[in-house]
Amino acid sequence: MAPLARRRQTRLVGPQAGAQRSPGHAECGFCASLARAEGLGGAGGTGSPLAAAPGAGRGWRPHLARAGAAAGAGREHGPGPVERGAPAGTPRRLVSARAARPGPSQHAKAEDEGDKVSEMPLPPKKRWESMAKGLVLGALFTSFLLLLYSYAVPPLHAGLASMTPEGAAPCSPAPGEPETATPANGSVGGCQPRHNIVFMKTHKTASSTLLNILFRFGQKHGLKFAFPNGRNDFDYPAFFARSLVQDYHPGACFNIICNHMRFHYDEVRGLVPPNATFITVLRDPARLFESSFHYFGSVVPFTWKLSSHDKLAEFLQDPDRYYDPNGYNAHYLRNLLFFDLGYDSGLDPSSPLVQEHILEVERRFHLVLLQEYFDESLVLLKDLLCWELEDVLYFKLNARRASAVPRLSGELYQRATAWNVLDARLYRHFNASFWRKVEAFGRERMAREVAALRRANEHMRRICIDGGHAVDAAAIQDSAMQPWQPLGAKSILGYNLKKSIGQRHAQLCRRMLTPEIQYLMDLGVNLWVTKLWKLIRDFLQW
Repeated sequence: MAPLARRRQTRLVGPQAGAQRSPGHAECGFCASLARAEGLGGAGGTGSPLAAAPGAGRGWRPHLARAGAAAGAGREHGPGPVERGAPAGTPRRLVSARAARPGPSQHAKAEDEGDKVSEMPLPPKKRWESMAKGLVLGALFTSFLLLLYSYAVPPLHAGLASMTPEGAAPCSPAPGEPETATPANGSVGGCQPRHNIVFMKTHKTASSTLLNILFRFGQKHGLKFAFPNGRNDFDYPAFFARSLVQDYHPGACFNIICNHMRFHYDEVRGLVPPNATFITVLRDPARLFESSFHYFGSVVPFTWKLSSHDKLAEFLQDPDRYYDPNGYNAHYLRNLLFFDLGYDSGLDPSSPLVQEHILEVERRFHLVLLQEYFDESLVLLKDLLCWELEDVLYFKLNARRASAVPRLSGELYQRATAWNVLDARLYRHFNASFWRKVEAFGRERMAREVAALRRANEHMRRICIDGGHAVDAAAIQDSAMQPWQPLGAKSILGYNLKKSIGQRHAQLCRRMLTPEIQYLMDLGVNLWVTKLWKLIRDFLQW
């Protein structure tokens, strides 16, 4: 009976064996097995479980230590192969080698247990080390992004810093240029197209559309542009300086300057011939503020305090509560036109300097266009510069998708106008002077030329644009037609170029539809900062 009883005992496995083992055996069974194996089999002798162990031999102890730790970690999954063959209370030395020898099912179970062990969480110390490494790497990466962004969008300069040193040679135009600057409109028979142009590109005023017109004209006539170096603007919001121009050297002369800048008249004047024509464009300040708020709001930190769905309305209810004039990028959200033109956007509205600055703009600029009357403005521009109708054809670029937030109306419109009171006074002045120019040009003549411009634009729309209208960024098929988007949103519309366009119009269509950044690259501008910033934004899906 004894052999039969022993045979029955050795067959007890799984839960039955676990039920007969004492807690003490469950805790130290694997360690006792290793101790017995060491005593009976030495360094892996015959019949010892260590004979097949990878760590057998002189270097087996570290392997046993690791195995013991793994078994201890996985005790709740069941006993080891040696323990399964022993009834409760049986001394370890009585367990036969046959009971300790693993079968095929035990091999499989051991492998499963090994897999489970490998999936166990890291010890607390290693987990803290991993977290610390992640925090350090995150801090370094964030610092790199901040450094890059500080270069891509330099801090506001309150004074005229980093100007070209006095005594630097101004532009020296080629002899024999027949142009003369004309402060008033009016065509003269046999006039010559003007090639020397300074466009003071203001923000959110349809200025990207006008920029495309200037790019095309300059490319068509082989003119020399003054381009920024590394970016698509002249270190805005810093004041413009001649040294910021790509390939600048003292005495260098350019035909066209048209990228974003904070205007500094003397610095710009030193880059173009004396007969250069100065132009800029303004927009209703309340509408401009609305557009600027939606486009730039995410990069103006004090707007992050706004919690309402309609943040613009919340801001306008009490702007002084949120606005910080010294805050980062604060200039985008108050009197942006005044700021772009190089003046203090925080001036007291009652200061006499406000009217002095407005009159100075009138003296310096030969034509101030209005975004709300863009076609009429282009007719006046064509007349002033003695251009052809084809030179001022356009498609609306960099337009914002209709916002889910309703447009300003009623009280909010009045609040936005009052908040941007300096821009409002500037706009009122040039709105009045604009219509005086229209009267001098002739209202009937203006109506005829505006109609001709719109017919020509419509004709080009049918030839060039797939579907005949602008589309969301996600629907743009060609990356070369993808406009630059504000942070955190893809709200700027673009176009798809028709696949089949006749040879006569193919080049003009592509140029008319190409966004600013891509057009600058086509013109050979060094945009390494802008490109790097775009790569990071795309990677982070900003």
